Amino acid sequence: MHNPLFSGTILLTVAGLITRFIGFFYRIFLSNALGARLLGIYQLIFPVYGICYTLFASGLQTAISKKVAEYHNSSEPGQCIRYLKNGILLSVSIALSLGAALYCFSDRIAISFLNEAECTDSLRVLALAFPFCGVTACINGYCYGIRKSFLPASSQLTEQIVRVLVLYLIAGIAPVSCELAILALVAGEIASCLYSIFGVSLIRQRLPRLTSHRFPESHILHALLSFSAPLTANRLFISLLHSFESFLIPLTLQKYGMEHDEALRIFGIISGMTMSFLMFPGTLTNSLSVLLLPAVSEAQAAGQQKRLEKSIAVSIKYSILLGIFSGFYFFYFGPTLGTSVFGEVLAGTYLACLSFLCPFLYLATTLSSILNGFSQMNLTFLSSVLGLSLRLVLFAVLIPRHSVYGYFISLLISQLFLTFFDCFLVRRFARFPFSATDCIVKPALIMLGCTTFFHSIYRFLLPLTSLPALLLLAIVSIALALTALVLFFITGVCKRDELP
Repeated sequence: MHNPLFSGTILLTVAGLITRFIGFFYRIFLSNALGARLLGIYQLIFPVYGICYTLFASGLQTAISKKVAEYHNSSEPGQCIRYLKNGILLSVSIALSLGAALYCFSDRIAISFLNEAECTDSLRVLALAFPFCGVTACINGYCYGIRKSFLPASSQLTEQIVRVLVLYLIAGIAPVSCELAILALVAGEIASCLYSIFGVSLIRQRLPRLTSHRFPESHILHALLSFSAPLTANRLFISLLHSFESFLIPLTLQKYGMEHDEALRIFGIISGMTMSFLMFPGTLTNSLSVLLLPAVSEAQAAGQQKRLEKSIAVSIKYSILLGIFSGFYFFYFGPTLGTSVFGEVLAGTYLACLSFLCPFLYLATTLSSILNGFSQMNLTFLSSVLGLSLRLVLFAVLIPRHSVYGYFISLLISQLFLTFFDCFLVRRFARFPFSATDCIVKPALIMLGCTTFFHSIYRFLLPLTSLPALLLLAIVSIALALTALVLFFITGVCKRDELP
């Protein structure tokens, strides 16, 4: 039986992995073309882009996804397109306002906020992308709501491919600069927007038409704003807290006694190397969370309690399984990954230390999406603020005393609090089935045995084979994943009726 939640998650995950793969080689090319200094200036642009995107697109996309999911299988499926059109109107209006402000005040933002005057022209070019990003985000939200994830996945790839091709063409006729790199980004967003508009027009031809305007446009606008405003505030506030966190970590490491450059080096290893590994499996839970919200909203609106509970239970279970698998893998193979990929021993050591975060980190993403599906954005906001505030307090107290290990302890305690608090909140709205044996005990024992065995195999073969260490690691990792998956099915951890 076809399960759109599962298949959509796989589709978005594959698209996300391909996009990251292309982006990896794009970043290598960009760093060679720009050099370290200009690449740093280029990176300074993205906090501004992230804040603006949060304001004109992030919350509205989620709001459209939820409202469309509620009406898609109702007696009035034609109302879905009204939410899309009104969402686009809101998003583009905000995007144009922010874009005009960024264009006019780019010099002040570059000097006062980014502390780099050379960012001025790049910010002006970036402002051109905002309306197109807003349209694409709204169409993606609409597609998630009607459970058509192919268009968002393919538009994501379209944007990345066009961006890379445009920059390659530019590099063939002129020296690459920050402004031209941002121009390539704008070209990718325009291409993605046009592709999304064409794709959604084809989807609309196969869906029911609007037969009545049962409520005025003001009702739709109010519904979208009332849902998106708390989400936008949440994400904006979290973004600001994360920015403060990035500032606090090197500062507290210096209070421990590190030199300024050493503190920045340690912070760079953690944020640029270790966390990139740790968050990579999160591509799956991020994709799941995007599709889980409309699935919960749709089941709740239709009064399908059993379907709702099963969707929640399966999503939570597989988030935990992914976390347990990743945690054991990073604990055993983390040092090897750090040395083989980045040539940095500390990156692998820190990855092994942070491996205990994995189950809680991936589960928290899923729980947050479930709460949003129940229209509990205020609770999501509350839990995020409490978790991040606790983390910042722990950073200030523990890092000056215990150096980088104080950072690890702070991260673990705050993530535990956030995950269990979100779990408590979700249990208030749905009494889903949960088996600790199938979700925690069995998979933990299986992964303990598998990772111990395959890590021993890797260490045994490494001095005996002429294969590069990274290739051997990839082969062993694939064998480990396949063996663990087979054992999950044999022991009943994974069940066929949970999947399509």
